This record gives sequence, C-alpha cells and structure tokens, in this order.
Amino acid sequence: MMKNIVEIKNVSFQYKGSDEGLLKDVSLSVTKGETLLLCGASGSGKTTLIRLINGLIPHYYPGELKGKVSVANRDISKIQLFELAGIVGTVFQNPRSQFFSVDTDGEIVFGPENIGLDPSEIKKRFDLVSDEMKLEKLLNRSLFELSGGEKQKIACASVSALLPDVILLDEPSSNLDLDAIDELKEAIRNWKKQGKTIIVSEHRLWYLRDIIDRVIYMDHGNIAGEWTGKSFFEFSDDRIRELKLRPVRIDKKFMAKFKEVSQVEKIREDVDKGIKGISLKDFYFSYKMRPYLIRKRKLTQKDDEILSLNIPKLEIPKGAVVGVIGRNGTGKSTFLRCVCGLEKECQGTIASDGVTYTGKNRIGLSYMVMQDVNHQLFTDSVESEVLLSMKKEDKNKCERILDSLGLLGLKDKHPMALSGGQKQRVAIASAIAADAKMLLFDEPTSGLDYSHMVKVAKLLRRLADDGRTVLVSTHDSELLELSCDYVLSIHHGKVTNFEKNQKSKQLPFMESQNIDMKKICS
Repeated sequence: MMKNIVEIKNVSFQYKGSDEGLLKDVSLSVTKGETLLLCGASGSGKTTLIRLINGLIPHYYPGELKGKVSVANRDISKIQLFELAGIVGTVFQNPRSQFFSVDTDGEIVFGPENIGLDPSEIKKRFDLVSDEMKLEKLLNRSLFELSGGEKQKIACASVSALLPDVILLDEPSSNLDLDAIDELKEAIRNWKKQGKTIIVSEHRLWYLRDIIDRVIYMDHGNIAGEWTGKSFFEFSDDRIRELKLRPVRIDKKFMAKFKEVSQVEKIREDVDKGIKGISLKDFYFSYKMRPYLIRKRKLTQKDDEILSLNIPKLEIPKGAVVGVIGRNGTGKSTFLRCVCGLEKECQGTIASDGVTYTGKNRIGLSYMVMQDVNHQLFTDSVESEVLLSMKKEDKNKCERILDSLGLLGLKDKHPMALSGGQKQRVAIASAIAADAKMLLFDEPTSGLDYSHMVKVAKLLRRLADDGRTVLVSTHDSELLELSCDYVLSIHHGKVTNFEKNQKSKQLPFMESQNIDMKKICS
C-alpha cells in the first residue's frame, strides 16, 4: 500500500470578511506519486484547496479554519511557510505574483539560492531544468519583455529547480499557446516519471488526457464527484457540459488552425472580396529602436530585422469579431496596443468612415480591455468608472449600460472589490460608454470556466452585432469557434493569414441574449 503524502481531513474554511464558508467538511487523501486533477466552476474551492496544501492558508490568507491538513507528515498549521520550500512548489495562475528577480536566469535559481544550496548544485539544477523545459530562447532575458505564456514557463522552471516532492499547478495553461502547452505537458510527464506528486487545478482539460490518475470535481465548496482519469476522459460531450466543464477533447480542425500560424508564409485571401471596413496602413513598431538625438527616424518595411510589428496594409471588416492568434511572444498584444494608440512610438494610420486617425488620435477610435483589467480601473465605484469614460456625463445612459451587463446592482461597489469577471465587464461598460468603434480584448477568457467563457463569447457577439469591430487576441480554440467571424494570424509581427472562420458550433442559448445595444447606448 502506497503512502499518502497529502491528507486533508474534515476541513472547513471561511475567508476573513466573507459571509459564508467556501470549503465545507472536505476530506481528501493524495497518494505519493499520484497525478490529480481538480476541476469545477470558478469559485468552487479549487484554488482554496491549493492554498491549504502549500500553506498559504492559514499563514497568508486569514480566516476560520477547521479540520487538519498535513503534507509529508507535517501539520500545515504548526510549521512556517519556509519549511515547505523544498517539499511543495506552486505555479500560480498569474506568474508575475511569484517573481522575485528581474531576469530569467536569476528567477530560475532564486529558490535554490534562497535555501542555501552549494553553487555547483545550483548550476547543475539550472542546466537540468533549462534542458528539460527547452528554455534556451528564454535564458538571459528580462522578465519584463516576456509574453504571458513565456512568464508562465519561467515560473514552472523556477519551481522545478527546487526539486519539490509535491508540485501544485493553478491554471498553468491559461496563457499558453498550443506549442507551449505541449511543452508543459511534457514537463508534467517528466515530473511524473520522477515520482513527483502533482496536483493540477485547471479549466482547460483536453491536454491532460493520459496524464491524470484521478479527477476530483468541486462544486460549491464540496467534493461532488471523483473518477479515475481514464473514465473521466471518456465522458461524452453532453456529460461534460452537464458538469459545466470545458471539453475533454478539441476539434482537430481548430487545433490545426492554431498550429499552422508559424508555418504559413503567404496571406491566403479567403476574406470576402470587396469588403470595406477599417483600413490599417504602414503599421511599423520596434522595441529595439535606438534613442534618436535630433529627430525621430521613420521606420519602413525594410527595417524588418528590428521590427516588432510589420504590417504595411490590412483591411479589417466592420461589425465582426476577429480572432487574433499566434504563438506566445509573436506580437499579438503588441498589435492590439499599437492599434489603440498605447504604443506612442508606433507609426501608422487607421481610416474609417472617411476619417483618418494618426498617432494619439487612434486612442479616440478604439478601447482596449487588457488581460489584467486591474491596470485600467481608477475610480472608487463602478458607476464613476463608467462615467469617467463618457465625453459628456449621462447617468441614465450609464445605468442602461450597467444593467445590460448585469452590473447595475454593483454600481456603488469599489471596482477592486469585484471578481475578475465582474471587473472585466466594468472595463467593457467603460468601452461602450466611450462610444469606441473598435473594441480590443487581450486574452479575455484566460482562466475562465465553461459558463464564463460562453458569457464572454455572447458579449463579443452582441458588441459586433451592434456594429462595433471587435479584435480579440486569444489562445482559446473554443472561444474562436463560438464567436469569431474571421481569424487573423500573426507571426513575428507580420500578418501571415487572414481568413473567414468556418464555425461549426452555435452559442448556447444565444436567442435569450437578444439585447438591443443601440437602445442601451442611445
């Protein structure tokens, strides 16, 4: 009989300041060397279980804790967090929250250095992890210049370098492209071969097939289901939808669409001929430009070697949802930031309805909802946030917009006190209030469960049906299939493909969301 390395016995937990408990008399044992999947809707208790095992509860997150949690025969409530450093390693959903260095090499060796390992052992671990996780292109680089997916890979590497017995992964694939997911999958396989105990809290499920030994399904703070990995991944699509989970298998057609981005060399002209939309011209931008002494040097298409964005011409259809896809670090977010005017050094013009927008003027044409919306919430109430975006303050219009997004009851709440999905909707409400013709979304479904992903897909469609042009950067093949009219592929800052999206799925209950946005915004 194999030994249990994690024991959770009759645990109930209520966060300080919360009206009700999140976990309710939960018991769970994890065998040494087991690979366990925690799944369920957002708020079901998955992350709280992770925090119990790594000691963040009760040592960092205060609250009322009942029951007992032990890891490797250590009572979590009776030891200090640093005592778990070589036993439990955690990769968080937002890797920036766990970085201590400013460069990749320093971050990878930070843990081994911090526990006082010999320099020769630190170097050995650095080489081992770099080789296993294929990090050659990410070494000796600033963390600030990495994409979200690249940061996630460095976070995985820094945890792996500590050689912990238990590895916890909280939504590890949320910012990764398909190639990076393949590498993450291989890393999990290697950890499994090494006998590590691995616990994955995840909404994306399909890539974990053939890896997971056991599945725990959480619902409202309870363990509501438990299956072997083999039986779970054989569930029908209908059964998975009943559980409100993301699919356990993905259509190969859409997998191929994401995979082909780096292989396409010429633009396929599959977009309808004669479409008149929003015209982009001479969009050139570089992160590598040297400071100019006298006057700004104008970039051209010939500066290809230093260009981070190189788009001489692009026509984007109006009133459509355009999915922007590409590998991590290939220029998707840069493209969105340049279009909306956040990158001030970006050249280029946008023409729409006979008006040409240049430089700062592009800001008035579009509105970007960032992946981390915390960076764009400024006021002390939801209502004030939306009013701030209006050219002329109109409280009646503000209330109509909030009501359409299910936010009216939260209008007096502080934006930072809301959930991630609610914050995102506040940012969207601000975009609608600003009367932006183009709405840009950077990874809007990152880390979202099935029901919230569908809500975002419906919202994107509603915005496009109102005549707005929606650009959405995504690695989410399901979102692409449900909501996008066109697919724009970017590789190394260039448009490599632009085609109509042949959708095979319809949005669930779409007819119930038939809300007239024109009336709301009038």
